[in-house]
Amino acid sequence: MKVTMLALALAACAMTGSAYAANPTANSIADTHAASFDSQNAPHAKTRAEVRQELVRAEKDGQLAALNKFYQGS
Repeated sequence: MKVTMLALALAACAMTGSAYAANPTANSIADTHAASFDSQNAPHAKTRAEVRQELVRAEKDGQLAALNKFYQGS
């Protein structure tokens, strides 16, 4: 009796899982479509020269000194 109930429960779980896999919803298709475009709009990696330029700019306009003062006690 227990073996039969276990077999029925296992079969029900197996059929339910395949039903979800067989029918993609409209939301999952839209999410997949939207995710493919996100990588195109991703920011590019900065070069070493760009980072150095930002550092020099921050030193000149006082932004670096202000940040150092703000985070001094941390």
